[in-house]
Amino acid sequence: MKTSKLFDLSGKVAVVTGGGDGIGRECCIVLASAGASVVVSNRHLDKAEAVVKEIEAAGGIAAAVSCDVLSDEDLVSLVDFAVKTYGTINILVNNAGGGGGGKENPYEIDRAYVERIYAMNVFAPWRLCQLATPYMAQSGYGSIINITSMSSVNNSPDMAIYGSTKAALNHMSSNLAYDFGPKGIRINCVGPGATKTRALASVLTPEIEAKMLEHTPIKRLGDVGDIAGAVLYFAAPVSSWVSGQVLMVNGGGVQTLD
Repeated sequence: MKTSKLFDLSGKVAVVTGGGDGIGRECCIVLASAGASVVVSNRHLDKAEAVVKEIEAAGGIAAAVSCDVLSDEDLVSLVDFAVKTYGTINILVNNAGGGGGGKENPYEIDRAYVERIYAMNVFAPWRLCQLATPYMAQSGYGSIINITSMSSVNNSPDMAIYGSTKAALNHMSSNLAYDFGPKGIRINCVGPGATKTRALASVLTPEIEAKMLEHTPIKRLGDVGDIAGAVLYFAAPVSSWVSGQVLMVNGGGVQTLD
């Protein structure tokens, strides 16, 4: 295959959940720049529409749709919207998620919280895989990228529920590779380390950043482009024989605090 085709997504249709901000937004922009038609899904439609305008201004193709991944009706509608708008689905980026942040004191959270985080981080990606893969198989091209977390392998206080959901997402994906592979569909995970998003900025101080960098061989925190680059790798033909893998994008270390 020619080098120019390794990352070419021309003619492909990508769906990105949580695409209105942060990592999801950058994934939408990068996939569109590689030639994909992108469905920007976000709970807040105005944010998705803003990303679409940005993509279109750069010459790309995109459409916005509102989707709360906690609603099964919304998940079904998202897939229906993508297929009605662009004819199929080839790439699915399960980016929307929640929980963590060191706020999961095991004595203060309740069952409703646990069920909500599992529904968001495990059930929704599984359900979208179930809904989207028939179209991927029919089209002859399918790549699913689940956004996991370093928390899936780290041990941290007050992170048990979020971390376990992401560990479940990793293991679910590696097993689904066996189910989807014969249909010509790949599934992989990208695990961001500490990445400079609006969410991290809300808690990051110079002292916390310095402490994180003590454990990071590449002496900077990540940015959203680092994560989107890994997503593009898994989405593109260059990784056509790669499935069931978890790629941690973390500067070569772990951004944990002592």
